[in-house]
Amino acid sequence: MYTYILRALLIIFSTLFGYLAGPIFPFDYYPSILGAAFGAVLAILVITAITWSKKTQLKVIVAGTVGVVIGIIAANIVSYALVFRILEPKEPKTIALYILINILSGYLGAGIGIRKGEDITFTLFRRAPAEKEKEEDYKVLDTSVIIDGRISDLCETGFVEGTILIPQFVLRELQHIADSSDPIKRTRGRRGLDILNKLQKQIGLDVQVIDLDFPKIREVDDKLIALAQKNKAKIITNDFNLNKVAELQGIEVLNINQLANALKPVVLPGEVMNVRILKEGKEEGQGVAYLDDGTMVVVDNAKQYLGRNIDVAVTSVLQTTAGRMIFTVLKGEGGDRFAESG
Repeated sequence: MYTYILRALLIIFSTLFGYLAGPIFPFDYYPSILGAAFGAVLAILVITAITWSKKTQLKVIVAGTVGVVIGIIAANIVSYALVFRILEPKEPKTIALYILINILSGYLGAGIGIRKGEDITFTLFRRAPAEKEKEEDYKVLDTSVIIDGRISDLCETGFVEGTILIPQFVLRELQHIADSSDPIKRTRGRRGLDILNKLQKQIGLDVQVIDLDFPKIREVDDKLIALAQKNKAKIITNDFNLNKVAELQGIEVLNINQLANALKPVVLPGEVMNVRILKEGKEEGQGVAYLDDGTMVVVDNAKQYLGRNIDVAVTSVLQTTAGRMIFTVLKGEGGDRFAESG
């Protein structure tokens, strides 16, 4: 808000002083009005340059500035060598041609400088290999993994290295969810904002909220992919669809669900475990239990033990994209025989 107020004041004062200084310029008609317009245009150009510089690397800005200077110098050499020798120097058309050549040459120099700035390597911009690798180790969080909350616990363990980037468009999505009229969505959105606040307070964790946006891209997932491509970053998510789309575009993805599945205890056929039957299964007579990590355990002929703890023997393990399912039988009804055969 304050930024917009300052920009408005800059344009107003530039227009006012341009109006007062108008008679100084060699304008034949309406000098004050032309001076005011000139001041307003300069203010707008300054604001545009500042906005552009925030999103641009320093070496690109330097290269663009050098290009402008070289272009203007070349324009003056050409003007004094050719234009002012052929045409009358004080003629309005000569002055107009001189200004046009300077504008075009400056623009050409700036364009070439900006385009080639990425390829220029100055000593000023060189970094030690270790430092460069550290700074380029970016990770981008999507909305779903923030709301999930496990990323906070994972970061506390120290396994997540580098810089975590939180784009403004993800913050806006979280804010939109937190302001929802649906109480479930509202709770999820507020949880996501709390998790972000917790991440920012963690010692030793570099979390950066960045303003970089992609106005031409509408979907948040597509914006995340564009951001990851621009910064050579990895995406941390638990969204299966985002995972697949990002991988198809050559972006490395760190999926929290895959990590959780990889860290689950290994269960082998024939192993005996004690579980509590919580509900009926889909098939007749089946009972369903859950391990502490949320893994579903399906027990044959266990419906009668609903609400009780029983010993079961593992018959098979099914790995799915959503997690693992463990199929078991009652220990006293074939489980012992299976364990011996296994």
